[in-house]
Amino acid sequence: MAFPTRARLAALLTVPAVSMVVLAGCGDDDPKATDPGDRPSQSGKPSTSPSQGGDPSPTESGSATPTTVAAPLYFVGETPQGPRLFREFQQVEADNPVDEALAVLTAGAAKDPDYRSLLPEGTPTLVQGDNGEAIGVNIPVEWADRPSGMSAKEATLAIQQIVFTVQGVLQSRAPVEFYSDGLTPVFGVDKSSFKAAQRALALVNVTQPEEGSSPGDSFTASGVANSFEATVPWEVRDQDGKKVLDGFSTAEGWGDKLYPWQTEVDVSSLPPGTYSFVAMTDDPSGGEGGGPTEDSKTITVQ
Repeated sequence: MAFPTRARLAALLTVPAVSMVVLAGCGDDDPKATDPGDRPSQSGKPSTSPSQGGDPSPTESGSATPTTVAAPLYFVGETPQGPRLFREFQQVEADNPVDEALAVLTAGAAKDPDYRSLLPEGTPTLVQGDNGEAIGVNIPVEWADRPSGMSAKEATLAIQQIVFTVQGVLQSRAPVEFYSDGLTPVFGVDKSSFKAAQRALALVNVTQPEEGSSPGDSFTASGVANSFEATVPWEVRDQDGKKVLDGFSTAEGWGDKLYPWQTEVDVSSLPPGTYSFVAMTDDPSGGEGGGPTEDSKTITVQ
């Protein structure tokens, strides 16, 4: 097991956790393979513009000194390819957004009921922001070993939850190193550092509308996807799962990474009630590969 030099470890443990006013970008082994996102507006919610790559920067809560910021959190959801990461924006305390975001992850406190966390109980904390080489995260001593009941694949995905989230909050592509009493393995994986892996991400993700929102009679839906020929079909389904509206969006690209997409949705013809907005990947195979990847958000039509 490798340990940092005494001087480097001292620097890691004496630098305070970084309080950021800008959140966003997450990287990958391939510098092109970023997870693009919408940039939040001043209201604190992501805007509908898909032109920005990386995760969005945070928004202020409206006061001269922001109390909360919008952070990109990465939770686990099911796909035809198995469990993958889905991004969800939540407001966290502005004074220490990395630690706040990690606390939400370990609590498994996703707003979307389809999402969960693989992280066990514990309190990971930032000990070093991007110093030009790496980001340092302190973890409980127990996290060095893989917990009972966690598979090797789940361990890899749990690590990616942390890597994507921390990189997103810090707007950095620097690899993540884990520490307890010196540099340490995490969940039984003994590496000196970890990069974000594009393959860990779900092939479609909805940014807007948000889970549990009332977006109005018409709204702009947006997100990211890697779908056949850049086609991103969408549906609005009633509480019985019946399709009541449908359409499609064209993403900015496809094939090598996730690309932004957006579409206008008019629900004014629907009676008031609870519905699901569902975006999905196109499936030219007719289900041979397990069917399309989907991401859904519950909305209220008033």
